Amino acid sequence: MDLTALRLQHDRQLRLGARPDGPGARVERDGLVVRQTGPAHGWNGILWSGLGRDDADAAIAAQIRHFRAAGRSFEWKLYGHDGPADLPARLLAAGFTAEEQESLMVAEATALPSHEGLPEGVELRAVTDEAGVRMVVEVHDRAFGTDSSHLGRRLLDQLADAPGTVAAVVALAEGVPVSAARLDLPRDTDFAGLYGGGTVEAWRGRGLYRALVAHRARIAAERGYRYVQVDAAPTSRPILARLGFAELTTTTPYQYELS
Repeated sequence: MDLTALRLQHDRQLRLGARPDGPGARVERDGLVVRQTGPAHGWNGILWSGLGRDDADAAIAAQIRHFRAAGRSFEWKLYGHDGPADLPARLLAAGFTAEEQESLMVAEATALPSHEGLPEGVELRAVTDEAGVRMVVEVHDRAFGTDSSHLGRRLLDQLADAPGTVAAVVALAEGVPVSAARLDLPRDTDFAGLYGGGTVEAWRGRGLYRALVAHRARIAAERGYRYVQVDAAPTSRPILARLGFAELTTTTPYQYELS
């Protein structure tokens, strides 16, 4: 893969050309910024920016004003190749808080393993209704120790409004949900996205993360997507690299909370 060309393609299709990810959300370009504004339980934030040293501070201030007027906390999703070079410091100075840096990793969908290799006694179940979404939320609550109800509402929105753009799956061990993940299938792009992977502590290290990657990659390939991309935490990066993923760049969420 030509990683430089692929990064440009990713920027063009998924950032500059982004579409709303659920009902009530809108994507718009404001000068050198592309943003999404949506409901309180949805994702609100900056998808792309093409800023320079002379216009960065004014653009940051304009986005803060916009989301404050909308009554939304928001995220500036900053990629490692975004400019200017001191944009991270400018965001911090404007009141943002940086979260853990992740790696944007990409692989060709058909090149990834397609066999799940599930542990004995575990089965996968497609999430298509409210009961399935509740199991996804239960897994995330247990895996991460946080309230994941907003993720459940976003998934329900997607399933109701555009079911063809998302595929979620839960792994059940003797009927108990122990792992879950989501596959985003944005229209008119070459990239499917792996999101929301979580496994409860007692089931970690048994291959469920790898199995859910394989399961979703197979769905992406069957639906005609050439690439699978994921924002990988440091704990996931080695697993994905062994499966054949390559790093395109880094990405860091900068959060702005309304006070």
